[in-house]
Amino acid sequence: MPMIKTKKGSDMISAIEAVKAINDARSSEVVIDTMTANRYWKSVSNNQEMDSPIFGAMGKASSVSLDLALSQPNKKIVVLDGDGSLLMNLGSLITAAGMEPENFLHFVFKDGAYWTTGGQHIFGNGKFDLSAMASDAGYRSAHSLEDLETLVSELPTLMKQDGPIFVSIKVIDPKRAGEPFIGSTKNAMEKLSQSTVYIRRLTNA
Repeated sequence: MPMIKTKKGSDMISAIEAVKAINDARSSEVVIDTMTANRYWKSVSNNQEMDSPIFGAMGKASSVSLDLALSQPNKKIVVLDGDGSLLMNLGSLITAAGMEPENFLHFVFKDGAYWTTGGQHIFGNGKFDLSAMASDAGYRSAHSLEDLETLVSELPTLMKQDGPIFVSIKVIDPKRAGEPFIGSTKNAMEKLSQSTVYIRRLTNA
């Protein structure tokens, strides 16, 4: 599968600028956000009724999003994943590629750390290529972006293309990003269950 790498002047994108760009390009798509993107998405989203944040289930955003994409084939499903999160569920790349959902757009925010649990560095960071993994798994296309200008210009096309599409975005977190959310796993799972049921109801409307 094709893999596209782009790099211009900057070698990193501010995470909050990345979510703003995705929000600007988004219309009625369902967005599943977790980890790094989750720190900022709620503050910029202009369609929160179609958002389903995932807390306390690191690694599962890709699987939950794939389930929604398969059950709601006429609705575009966008997942805002983290690199550490995806590393805990790499098998989901194989599953998503194998199921070939055309309505599945998978963004991964690559910041090289587990910010939700305190900012620990990801072992092997810089030695692996998630976009290459997605391409080898069989995603229709895989992209690796390191420049905000390119991200902004590519987003309208990415939103319209048939999936599954994988997009790795190299980001840096602002110094004043706020404290990471660390809550009750039980409460988070209840919230996830309620959110998923709610989105199913919305997409069936």
